[in-house]
Amino acid sequence: MRYFIETGYVSLNKYGEELCGDRVESIYYDGTLTLVLADGLGSGVKANILSTLTSKIIGTMMASGMKIEDCVETIIQTLPICKVRQVAYSTFTILQIRSDGEAYMVQFDNPLCVLLRDGKRTEYPIEMNIISDKTVYESRMKVELGDVFVMFSDGVPHAGIGITMNIGWQQENVAKFLEENYDPDASPKSTAAKLADACKALYMDKMGDDTTVAVMKVREKSLVSIMFGPPSDSADDKKVVKEFLEDEGKKIVSGGTTSKIVSGYLGTTVRTCLDYIDPKIPPIGYMDGVDLVTEGALTLGKVMEISNTIVSDSNTDTSWLKKKDGASLIAKYLFEEATDVNFYVGRAMNPAHQNPNLPLDLSLKLKIVEILAKNLEIMGKRVKVKYY
Repeated sequence: MRYFIETGYVSLNKYGEELCGDRVESIYYDGTLTLVLADGLGSGVKANILSTLTSKIIGTMMASGMKIEDCVETIIQTLPICKVRQVAYSTFTILQIRSDGEAYMVQFDNPLCVLLRDGKRTEYPIEMNIISDKTVYESRMKVELGDVFVMFSDGVPHAGIGITMNIGWQQENVAKFLEENYDPDASPKSTAAKLADACKALYMDKMGDDTTVAVMKVREKSLVSIMFGPPSDSADDKKVVKEFLEDEGKKIVSGGTTSKIVSGYLGTTVRTCLDYIDPKIPPIGYMDGVDLVTEGALTLGKVMEISNTIVSDSNTDTSWLKKKDGASLIAKYLFEEATDVNFYVGRAMNPAHQNPNLPLDLSLKLKIVEILAKNLEIMGKRVKVKYY
C-alpha cells in the first residue's frame, strides 16, 4: 500500500524578537518525505541562522540518502561558534517517511516526538547512539494509516513557565492535550495550530521562547475536484462536465452558470439554502451527484482569503473549521480533506467580475484560482489546473 504523507507546522517567535530561532524544512525526494525541525541556541538572529543552516544542511543530506553520522559531523563543522557561549549548537528532530510506510527518525536534544495512533499516544522503538560525542536517539518503524507524528521545540513543554505554571507545561501534559483534542480528520496544519495556540494561551500571548510545532500525518489519497466557471466555448460544456464528474472523490461546483450546466447534464435541479450563515458570503446549494454547490467569484474570493491565513507560519486561528458558510466549507474540503485537488476552470468571462487593478487579459477568477493553487501546493497538496 502506498501512503500519502502530509505535513504542517506553526512557528511563534519569542516575545520581542522579529525572527524565530526555530526552523522547519521539508524535502520530498525519490518517494521519501523528510522533515527537519531545528531549534537554534538562544533566540533572535543568531538562533535563526543556526536553525536555518541546520535544517537546510541536514534536510538536503538526509533526503539524498546520506548517513546520520555524516550529517551530524557536517553540522558540527559548519555551524558558526557563539562568541559568548563558545558553542555551535542547534537541536533537531528528523523524520523520514517513505511512501511504502517505512519510517526513520533521529532526535537530538529536542523534546521527544509524540506518536498518535488511533488518537492515543503510542510508544515507538528508540535506540540511543553516540555520534561525535553527541547523544542521538534513532527510531525505525513501520507506520500505519492515520498515524500522526507531533514534533516540537522546547518552547512547547516550557510553555507558561514562571507565568501561568511554575515548571512549565511538561511533556506529559502536552501528550495528554494531543490525545484529548485528537481529530482523525484534522490536517497536520490545524493539529499544529491547536497545540501552538494552547502554548500561546499559557504564555499569555507573550512567548517566553520560540515555539514551533511540526506535524506529519500518514494518509490515503483523497481527491477533491472543483468546477469554477463555464467553458469559453459552450460546445465544450458536456465534455468538461463529463470529465469533471468522472473524477473520483468529492466534487464542488462553484458559480451560478456553472451549476446550471452541471445540473442540466445530470438532469437534476439546484436547491438553494436560503440561510445566510454569513451575510458577506452567498448561501450554498445542493445538487444530486455533487457534494457542494456555491456561488462563484465572491465565495472563492473568500476561500482565497482563508487560504492566505492557513499558509501563514504563525497563524493559530482554526475558527473557520467550525463555520458552515460556503467559503469555509470549500476551504475544509481543499485544505483539510484533500491530498489532491483538480481545478476545472472555465475561461468564459463575466463582465461583472472584471477588476481594473488586474492586467486586462486576466480575469478575477483566474487570479483567484492561481493563488488558491499556489497556497494548496505550499501545504503539500498535489494540484492540477485545467482551463477550458
